[in-house]
Amino acid sequence: MTRSTLIKKAWLGLALVALAYIMGGPRQAQAEPLYFALEVRREGRLVAQPKLLGETGRTVRAERRKPGASEPDYRLVLTPTAEGETFHLELDLMLPEVKGHSELALLHGQERRVQLGRYPGDLEVSLLLMKVDSPEFRALMDLAAEPEDRGSGRAI
Repeated sequence: MTRSTLIKKAWLGLALVALAYIMGGPRQAQAEPLYFALEVRREGRLVAQPKLLGETGRTVRAERRKPGASEPDYRLVLTPTAEGETFHLELDLMLPEVKGHSELALLHGQERRVQLGRYPGDLEVSLLLMKVDSPEFRALMDLAAEPEDRGSGRAI
């Protein structure tokens, strides 16, 4: 066997090993589409009620700003990751006069209340998390009913 044949066979062997590693390695989980419904309260007063769609592994950012305003009314950043049946969520919220951060674990359909301010009631967030492709989400959004059954005057 010639030297060039040995080198070709070695490269072919390395390529096969690399291909086997890539094909046999752990699969990355698919992103899970999620729905978030939040209520933000500042000293007991409702200041925001965003409803957002996102997915695991991707950061969701939302902000509300009055036309022409230099600063937003609020800025919200959610970073969800899946950990088995549980969703780990990093929550960052900024209002003009206060900001907060929390990390929490939620199950599908679970609602949690989190205190983010300096004292209880200063800045509070209620958060509901649902998988988008679930019977509970369809029921919440009234997606299971036929269009003629829902009526046309339904508020969003």
